Amino acid sequence: MLRQARLWRLWRRPRSRVPAANLGGREVASGVFPLGNTSPGALNIFDRNLKRKQKNWAAQQPEPMKFDYLREEVGNRIADRIYDISRDFTLALDVGCGRGYIAQHLNKETVGKFFQTDIAENALKNSLETEIPTVSVLADEEFLPFRENTFDLVVSSLSLHWVNDLPRALEQIHYVLKPNGVFVGAMFGGDTLYELRCSLQLAETEREGGFSPHISPFTAVNDLGHLLGRAGFNTLTVDTDEIQVNYPGMFELMEDLQGMGESNCSWNRKALLHRETMLAAAAVYGEMYRNEDGSVPATYQIYYMIGWKYHDSQARPAERGSATVSFGELGKLNNLMSQTEKSQ
Repeated sequence: MLRQARLWRLWRRPRSRVPAANLGGREVASGVFPLGNTSPGALNIFDRNLKRKQKNWAAQQPEPMKFDYLREEVGNRIADRIYDISRDFTLALDVGCGRGYIAQHLNKETVGKFFQTDIAENALKNSLETEIPTVSVLADEEFLPFRENTFDLVVSSLSLHWVNDLPRALEQIHYVLKPNGVFVGAMFGGDTLYELRCSLQLAETEREGGFSPHISPFTAVNDLGHLLGRAGFNTLTVDTDEIQVNYPGMFELMEDLQGMGESNCSWNRKALLHRETMLAAAAVYGEMYRNEDGSVPATYQIYYMIGWKYHDSQARPAERGSATVSFGELGKLNNLMSQTEKSQ
């Protein structure tokens, strides 16, 4: 559902690849997790307790669907990637599910049962309807309360960018996957909201003589492939995509980010911005990025990732030196085919 008076535009860049019928029964469970803690040795960048409060507040709003447009779109694109995999999944897990933006786009023929986990209990209570039988579990992405080799499919949409220990979160996902299981996920990329970041920095520097981070740091696409491999995944695919949304102005964008539960929760965030600085940032935003119709764009860069847990049945590269034809002989074959075509 899109807000009135908002212009909506989506486009996809070419993907760059790096080597409702009967409703199912819904159960609710609670996992025990050390909320707000991080694993030993991890950087403590985000206030996880604050993020939990932000997501709970967003899920309690009278019309939460008004702010679901981005998560709905990304959830649909993840579902498309799952449908591209020619197999069924008996048991699936959604890590950081929010209100369940992926399950609603899947059917019970593809997924037999869905476990949905999130740190925000209000999001789980107000989850969207789906025909797939669902179990809601209150759990942290870094401390999944499941046994090894449990799920055939694990998905995650726009949640992992808020974890303090992303390597551990990916290792947890790999741990709970069955052999030959697949992980399909999406997270915000480094160019997300670059227009807002630039406008705030310029305005704050001009008005206050310096700037503080107002948008959380994001993972680089090159690092994401390494982290997936380090967690144990193989046959990796990483796609980069961009979604651009046009807003009436900067303040409407910031209102929607709050409604999505995507407000900044970094420990080093600045508590508040002066009114003059905010007005200056809005003016800079409009001056630098305004569209012809008066709206301003906000770019969301999305990283889509697919990784498999190893199984003996998976295709593997041939051993070194096992080739029976050299590249030199292939060149001779091309010359032979050319001569045959000329003779005909």
